[in-house]
Amino acid sequence: MNSDWKTPSDVKQTYANASILKGSRIVFNIKGNSYRLVAKFYYEKQWIFIRFIGTHSEYERIDANTI
Repeated sequence: MNSDWKTPSDVKQTYANASILKGSRIVFNIKGNSYRLVAKFYYEKQWIFIRFIGTHSEYERIDANTI
Protein backbone atom coordinates (compact mmCIF):
# COMPACT_ATOMS: atom_id res chain seq x y z
CA MET A 1 0.00 0.00 0.00
CA ASN A 2 1.28 3.44 -0.87
CA SER A 3 -0.25 6.42 0.93
CA ASP A 4 0.50 10.12 1.09
CA TRP A 5 -0.86 11.09 4.49
CA LYS A 6 -0.42 14.74 5.43
CA THR A 7 -2.69 14.88 8.50
CA PRO A 8 -4.23 12.52 11.06
CA SER A 9 -7.57 12.85 9.27
CA ASP A 10 -5.93 11.41 6.14
CA VAL A 11 -5.00 8.32 8.17
CA LYS A 12 -8.57 8.09 9.53
CA GLN A 13 -9.93 8.09 5.97
CA THR A 14 -7.88 4.95 5.29
CA TYR A 15 -8.24 3.32 8.74
CA ALA A 16 -11.53 4.47 10.24
CA ASN A 17 -10.97 2.50 13.47
CA ALA A 18 -7.62 4.15 14.20
CA SER A 19 -7.45 6.34 17.32
CA ILE A 20 -5.72 9.71 17.05
CA LEU A 21 -3.60 10.67 20.06
CA LYS A 22 -1.55 13.74 20.87
CA GLY A 23 2.06 13.99 19.77
CA SER A 24 1.38 12.71 16.24
CA ARG A 25 0.62 9.23 17.55
CA ILE A 26 -2.03 6.92 16.18
CA VAL A 27 -3.27 3.63 17.65
CA PHE A 28 -4.32 0.87 15.27
CA ASN A 29 -6.43 -2.12 16.31
CA ILE A 30 -5.20 -5.40 14.87
CA LYS A 31 -7.05 -8.71 14.60
CA GLY A 32 -10.37 -7.54 15.94
CA ASN A 33 -8.81 -5.44 18.71
CA SER A 34 -6.75 -8.37 20.06
CA TYR A 35 -3.55 -6.41 19.42
CA ARG A 36 -2.63 -2.74 19.36
CA LEU A 37 -0.01 -0.89 17.39
CA VAL A 38 1.09 2.63 18.37
CA ALA A 39 2.86 4.60 15.65
CA LYS A 40 4.37 8.07 15.70
CA PHE A 41 3.99 9.93 12.43
CA TYR A 42 6.24 12.55 10.85
CA TYR A 43 3.92 13.69 8.08
CA GLU A 44 6.27 16.19 6.43
CA LYS A 45 8.91 13.49 5.78
CA GLN A 46 6.40 10.63 5.37
CA TRP A 47 8.09 8.66 8.17
CA ILE A 48 6.35 6.34 10.60
CA PHE A 49 7.99 4.99 13.75
CA ILE A 50 6.49 2.02 15.53
CA ARG A 51 6.46 2.86 19.24
CA PHE A 52 4.60 -0.21 20.54
CA ILE A 53 3.00 -3.42 19.36
CA GLY A 54 1.39 -5.88 21.74
CA THR A 55 -1.77 -7.39 23.10
CA HIS A 56 -4.69 -5.31 24.28
CA SER A 57 -3.85 -6.11 27.92
CA GLU A 58 -0.21 -5.06 27.41
CA TYR A 59 -1.42 -1.84 25.81
CA GLU A 60 -3.47 -1.06 28.92
CA ARG A 61 -0.23 -0.97 30.97
CA ILE A 62 1.52 1.70 28.86
CA ASP A 63 0.99 5.39 28.24
CA ALA A 64 0.53 5.52 24.47
CA ASN A 65 0.97 9.32 24.51
CA THR A 66 4.56 9.09 25.75
CA ILE A 67 5.91 5.71 24.70
